Amino acid sequence: MDEMTKPQAAPAEPTPSAATGLLDRTFGLTERGTSVGREVMAGATTFAAMAYIIAVNPSIMSNAGMDRADLVSATALAAIFGSVMMGVWANLPLAVAPAMGSNVIFTYVIVKQMGMPWQGALAMVAFTGVLFLILSLSKLREKVAKDVPEALKIGIQAAVGTLIVFIALRGAGFVVQNPSTYIAMGSLRSPPVLLTLFGLLLTPVLVVRRVPAALILSIALLTVIGFFVPGANGKMVTSVPSAIMSWPRWPTSTFMALDVGYLFSHFVVALPLLFYFLCAEFFSTLGTLIGVTGAANLRKPDGSIPNATAAFATDATASIVGPLFGTSVVTAYIESITGVQAGGRTGLTSLTVAGFFFLALFFWPIFVIIPSQATAPALVLVGVLMMQGLARIDMTDLGNAVPIVLTLLVTVLTNNLINGMALGTLSYIALEVTVGRRSQIPAMVWGLGVVFVAYAFVTAQIF
Repeated sequence: MDEMTKPQAAPAEPTPSAATGLLDRTFGLTERGTSVGREVMAGATTFAAMAYIIAVNPSIMSNAGMDRADLVSATALAAIFGSVMMGVWANLPLAVAPAMGSNVIFTYVIVKQMGMPWQGALAMVAFTGVLFLILSLSKLREKVAKDVPEALKIGIQAAVGTLIVFIALRGAGFVVQNPSTYIAMGSLRSPPVLLTLFGLLLTPVLVVRRVPAALILSIALLTVIGFFVPGANGKMVTSVPSAIMSWPRWPTSTFMALDVGYLFSHFVVALPLLFYFLCAEFFSTLGTLIGVTGAANLRKPDGSIPNATAAFATDATASIVGPLFGTSVVTAYIESITGVQAGGRTGLTSLTVAGFFFLALFFWPIFVIIPSQATAPALVLVGVLMMQGLARIDMTDLGNAVPIVLTLLVTVLTNNLINGMALGTLSYIALEVTVGRRSQIPAMVWGLGVVFVAYAFVTAQIF
């Protein structure tokens, strides 16, 4: 209750049930100024904002050779585990699910470019989760947050965002190969290209207009239109589903399929990618925690994040369990802010999100038929959001600008994140040394530079 009722009005007030009282005591609803109804509504709002991941993650990771239907189940199961753990242990209104960006790197960099089997890639993600868990439970967490330069963090994040945009447009046929210019826009006489173009115009309009569940609404609308748009081989862009609902499918082909032996036999080659996943997971979680707890006014008087260790450890544990189901890095979602804006203040919001992901398991036949033309516009918006950190950097300072631009452009132009990270890091070291700031370069950055040089040498011998 937000207000005390008058004594004579008490009989007219409904008596709280035992279940409501238990939830109040468990999650501190009264203490945080919320109620069961408000938390459930907040959870529904958060789920609507992030439900696109059930369609997008399988669409991306199936390109690694994994079964798409099993990936739908793996995505939902990882989200259920992470969100329940976040709600019960950390008691924060943060939803957890497979991370955008990391799934792209998993599929297009590790599996398709480097030739690592997806089973070995899953083992690498799980190993990263173990490292992140150790980091989360120790004081090294603060040191990492302090030592990695902002220019490198933002450069990597922006590069991944740009790569997501490029891969999404290429997968939808909107960007194609061209013998003269290397890449070009697909023909506007192609119905699938026109459908993608319509989505690219519609989706940002829905987001800017703050339409509830804009991304999933866009995906759903484009999928329905796809039933009437001719695609390749005389078939429609969207195929007819085998059913609307079905019993949840266990991810048989991906569950416990990770190959730990392959990871350790190729450890040197995997090392830069381990660093990427570790940094991406750590700083993504840190940024989300800061943003969501700030929006919910949950910070402590000294500005610290409540239950931060539990929240970080939840992300790390979920990134160990996620690969066991068959998905990539699992992380807290910034879309949780939408639930906070709807009144969510406790872990009950996260449990509600988990409940909706459980219900989604029954609709896996629908998620399997969603075409790339429907998911591409949502991916473009996700990529744009990942580039917003560029606004925090002084691009007139070449010490910042050069590493960021090299990381971003080299990643996209070579279609290889490791190339971009390597040149960005090495240019940062070179510039800092040149201007006499050698002593200010953190040991971690020097170590990363050595790793990239060793990586270049090893891969040159292999490929």
